[in-house]
Amino acid sequence: MSEIINVSWKNEPCYDIVIENSWDKLKSCLSEFDTAKRKVCIVTESNVGPHFATKIRTIFEDIFDKVIIFEFPAGEKSKNLDMISELYEALIKEHFDRNDMLAALGGGVTGDMTGFAAATYLRGIDFIQLPTSLLSQVDSSVGGKTGVDFKGYKNMVGAFKQPKLVYINTETLMTLGDREFLSGMGEVIKYGFIKDRLFLDWLKDNKDAIINKEHSVLEEMVAKSCDFKRVVVENDFTEKGERAHLNFGHTIGHSVEKAKNFELLHGECVAIGMAAALRISCDCGKVTEEDVAYGINLIKEFNLPVNTSIDIEEVYSGILNDKKMDSGKIKFILLYGLGNAYIDKNLTKEQIMNGIVYIGNED
Repeated sequence: MSEIINVSWKNEPCYDIVIENSWDKLKSCLSEFDTAKRKVCIVTESNVGPHFATKIRTIFEDIFDKVIIFEFPAGEKSKNLDMISELYEALIKEHFDRNDMLAALGGGVTGDMTGFAAATYLRGIDFIQLPTSLLSQVDSSVGGKTGVDFKGYKNMVGAFKQPKLVYINTETLMTLGDREFLSGMGEVIKYGFIKDRLFLDWLKDNKDAIINKEHSVLEEMVAKSCDFKRVVVENDFTEKGERAHLNFGHTIGHSVEKAKNFELLHGECVAIGMAAALRISCDCGKVTEEDVAYGINLIKEFNLPVNTSIDIEEVYSGILNDKKMDSGKIKFILLYGLGNAYIDKNLTKEQIMNGIVYIGNED
């Protein structure tokens, strides 16, 4: 399968999301960028670099003037301004200018960091996304949100910066362990909750093929997910309205992630946050108990958690520091039935705490 999804919106540059099962077309996809006169820095992390950096470097050496690799220690704890400073220094020492380019080779942490560096180095240089995890392929590589954590607070420093290209090689998913792969399903399931109930049914029907990483089903799932996000981003690039729906499960999920000291993967925390949001939506009379049971069971079908041991007050306190606060109000994404999200700024502390209590004890 080969698929190209074009992302475009008013007053912003458009780009292609190319979905392949190899790196074979990467060179031709970059041909329009006059790469012969440019340097490129491949930004990657220590788990991904050994698998793919040499291959990408070989491809780039045929078309770029100079290729360097910046590799950092894998994990969320590298996603900070100190590591960005090291990347800046590497670019300065190699005399990168505004005509040069960065390439994010890795998962969500790599893409967020590379995009942020590209947005801020010399007030902005080009970059491309080469996402290698399921989570980054279906979510973080698309849409132009970039950022780093600040003193443990998730994505508190960032910028909007669109890539010039997103090239998704689904073959990279074969290198992922089961836990990391299934973590990405948290973001995939989210699209069904906020946009399309039938997609939830499709995921349930194809559960075994997805878990077994069957190529044709994976490629269809990635393409569907990217298209869901494309539609939302095109409608609301800078998150003034509908784009906030993509944060379903993230408000509580991010706080859980910090409270657990990043011991859980991002997609696992999103799954827990979605379970809480389903409970709150039901308490508000917007979804039925049957909807909650359906949603919880689907999350569990993909071996994702729906609860964990946490300090309830610590998680609530973390929500108050969330970057999505709006004029002192907690901006929650809830559901009017499965497949239809809305923004609620009027939840009481009691309602939020009930959601946190719901996911606050392990089975």
